[in-house]
Amino acid sequence: MGSDDSATITPTGLAPDPAPSAAHHAADGVSTWITKEAGNRRLPYDRSRLERAIGRVHAECPQLDVAGYTAAVCGFVEGKQAVNADDLVDHLIREAEARVDVDAPEWEMFAARLYLRRLYKQAARNRFYDAADQYGSYIGLQESLADRNVYSNDILRAYSKDELEEAGRMIDPSRDRLFTYNGLYLLATRYLATDVSRAVYELPQERWLTIALYLMQAEAPRERRMQLVGEAYWALSNLYMTVATPTLQNAGKNGGQLSSCFIDTVDDSLQGIYDSNTDVARVSKGGGGVGAYMGYVRASGSAIRGVPNSSGGVVPWIKQLNNTAVSVDQLGQRKGAVAVYLDAWHRDIEAFLDLRLNNGDQRLRAHDVFTAVCIPDIFMEAVERRGDWYLFDPHEVHRIKGWYLQDSYDETRGDGTFRQRYAEVVADERISRRTVKAIDIFKRLMVSQLETGNPFMFYRDEVNRRNPNKHAGMVYSSNLCTEILQNMSPTRLMQEIISGTQIVTTKQAGDFVVCNLSSINLGRAILPQDDQGDLITDVLERLVPIQVRMLDNVIDLNQLPVPQATITNRKYRAIGLGTFGWHHLLAQKGLHWDSAEAEDFSDAVYERINFLTVQASMALAREKGAYPVFQGSDWQTGHYFRDRGYTSPQWLELAAQVATHGLRNGWLMAVAPNMSTAQIAGSTASIDPVYSAFYYEEKKDYRRPVAAPGLSLDTWPYYEKGAYRVDQFASVRQNARRQRHVDQAISFNFYVPSGIRASTLLELHMTAWREGLKTTYYVRSNDIDIAECEWCSS
Repeated sequence: MGSDDSATITPTGLAPDPAPSAAHHAADGVSTWITKEAGNRRLPYDRSRLERAIGRVHAECPQLDVAGYTAAVCGFVEGKQAVNADDLVDHLIREAEARVDVDAPEWEMFAARLYLRRLYKQAARNRFYDAADQYGSYIGLQESLADRNVYSNDILRAYSKDELEEAGRMIDPSRDRLFTYNGLYLLATRYLATDVSRAVYELPQERWLTIALYLMQAEAPRERRMQLVGEAYWALSNLYMTVATPTLQNAGKNGGQLSSCFIDTVDDSLQGIYDSNTDVARVSKGGGGVGAYMGYVRASGSAIRGVPNSSGGVVPWIKQLNNTAVSVDQLGQRKGAVAVYLDAWHRDIEAFLDLRLNNGDQRLRAHDVFTAVCIPDIFMEAVERRGDWYLFDPHEVHRIKGWYLQDSYDETRGDGTFRQRYAEVVADERISRRTVKAIDIFKRLMVSQLETGNPFMFYRDEVNRRNPNKHAGMVYSSNLCTEILQNMSPTRLMQEIISGTQIVTTKQAGDFVVCNLSSINLGRAILPQDDQGDLITDVLERLVPIQVRMLDNVIDLNQLPVPQATITNRKYRAIGLGTFGWHHLLAQKGLHWDSAEAEDFSDAVYERINFLTVQASMALAREKGAYPVFQGSDWQTGHYFRDRGYTSPQWLELAAQVATHGLRNGWLMAVAPNMSTAQIAGSTASIDPVYSAFYYEEKKDYRRPVAAPGLSLDTWPYYEKGAYRVDQFASVRQNARRQRHVDQAISFNFYVPSGIRASTLLELHMTAWREGLKTTYYVRSNDIDIAECEWCSS
């Protein structure tokens, strides 16, 4: 925008036009006024100026026919005596959005351009530069927002003025044109830095650059550091990848941490339970989600200090976590999120499965936590043969046997320590138990899933068999989104002593899991096949190394709310490199979701990503050192590679390099749900199918059309079925192929009709277990006609 602000009719950042035509200056006044600044300023409306403004945006989307759009917008203005400039821009955007259609999805980009011009204008006004330049001084932004206590001083302390000026020259405003309207709006309203009045200061490319500078601040030598900043900015600004939402929200700003999720192991003691509740509150306050393993907590009716029938079981403690999730509400933006996990053999499992149901005794319900069940192989075998299942109190088992059942697992399918100990407990007549049918527990589980989407499923034997760090611990449960699998253990109070007027508490830190996440945008990072049908990668070889480095740096820069989480984070240096945009990629490649070719492609893509991730972490280990407990891990012994059948010369060479140089990170890959960041990047969420190729989303006062990413007549056939009509058994097979290459897990949803037969849902779960999935996430049900559901009606 030019410096003559008074010549504009809207705050879209468009260049000014000449003064209004005299036709609008009749002796008795102007027919329509454009008002600004809460009505304190007004300008006469000129239709030709509005048409030229629309024309400038149309020049960026020339394939659209804007005649009807222009007439509709002008008619809206001319029917009013006065129109607020901001309301006019809102109407321009909404009218463009309303025209999104299967044969004209580009209207989404038209709306994005309108919104982008508004952001440019607002930032320029607040930062006192010419909006025609689009972006102002980057170092000026750093200084200004640091003075306002929005940015931290970290970047200003870490980089010289010359370096920040060099960084500012990296900004490429043309990359703003990659955003859809939905993605840009979400980024601007939730993540761009603003002052306390919510005024616009930071623009999209400045958010990417700030993240890059923040994550690379400790890199050495200094002369190489700016190159790494440039690589990180390249990866983010081209939307080839996204960082986790806490990193997107907080990097470079004051307050907040950078990690998404945490997992705690609740100890079976009053002190341990309340300490865990406090830790959950601290994590929730910082914006993190929590998984809490409750399997050590004694069952209802268990003894306390030798007094029988004293314990209330897990439900009262879960209700406390529920209240914590609601009351510690992440600065008023959203309530906390807690998932609780319990073992299928725990005596309270039936009450646990009812926690989220709407019927029954509400005093025994906890509607604001998410539930998940830890399932051993022998339980699924008992379900399969419709056999008996035994429920025990973990405290009683430990008191009599000297060990906990959950501290073991089956080392091979069909045999192992867990089933041996389980049989030993069953045979021990000193231990009380309840006998149920395994299928009855599973029916109860499925009823809850169809009503609430929970519980999630955690296949503990498969998880621990595939754990590359089994030499250093066990995995008892997962996180809120079921993709993180890392060693866990409870933190325990050792002693409290009085020293003068101080109380000194000593604790033995357990493994308190931290999830450090980012995701590759498959819809942009991978090119179509060549003429021979071979997989071609565009940016993966360049992208994955910088992405792994960024994730590794999060570990050292993070200010975590729980001290034992910091200890665990540095002990294992775990990261979770994931993906989104899978359905987007399939549509671009012309592959149907439920085809055998899609399964093969899943195998090829994720093996390649895994190879590059291991290679990048190995290179970082050569540069900075391996994670502290690397020795003895499956990475070091080579068991990780042999177990997954990686026998090609390329893999064998990498395995030898890892054994020699180590790995920087104890866990490497995890595929998270990442719906928000996928929306920002204009792609499909995680590895999920789209809800529908084209549908209408209900807003407060209007309906907006939503088109699948890259929707066209060419891609329509590959999006057409949508989530509830694609074959869920094909989804399981496809996911099993990718799970082989993911050392942690994958947030994997089932999409089923609400009237699905119990036998079909049961077979879906059995197939997931047989195929070696480690976890499954929601069972999402929808009221579609069973007759329309080809995969579940046959």
